[in-house]
Amino acid sequence: MGKRLQMTFYFGYKNVELLFPGLLINSVGGMVGSCIVVFLFAIIYEGLKIGREHLLRKSQVNVRYNSMPVPGPNGTILMETHKTVRQQVFSIPHVIQTGLHVIQVVLSYFLMLVFMTYNGYLCIAVALGAGAGYFIFSWKKAVVVDITEHCH
Repeated sequence: MGKRLQMTFYFGYKNVELLFPGLLINSVGGMVGSCIVVFLFAIIYEGLKIGREHLLRKSQVNVRYNSMPVPGPNGTILMETHKTVRQQVFSIPHVIQTGLHVIQVVLSYFLMLVFMTYNGYLCIAVALGAGAGYFIFSWKKAVVVDITEHCH
């Protein structure tokens, strides 16, 4: 019979398996070190999201703005503008964006799997790292909703 998976939140540092079979936390120091690494990964994840947006803005090859009228309140007409960005498929910026996207997706899934250990310490490390990363990298960002968001 295999090891039973934890299905509720708990705070512990003994026999905590982290992502890989050989990566077993069994001490306070191991838990602290793991939380620091997870915290840093969450910061890096947030930095990747903002960094990819910055690179996309820098490498825009063809930007087109499309405006269309939409009905507003009290019979008024408002103009809604959509921005279309076109890049060449085999351009260096697009290849870099693709590589960074793959790294971002893998990191987001790793962070999700860490959270799914239900270990309170590791979950807090993910949340605090994401918050710290957002604080560090997103303070100039004007967009509130991110459609490239993965998992959380």
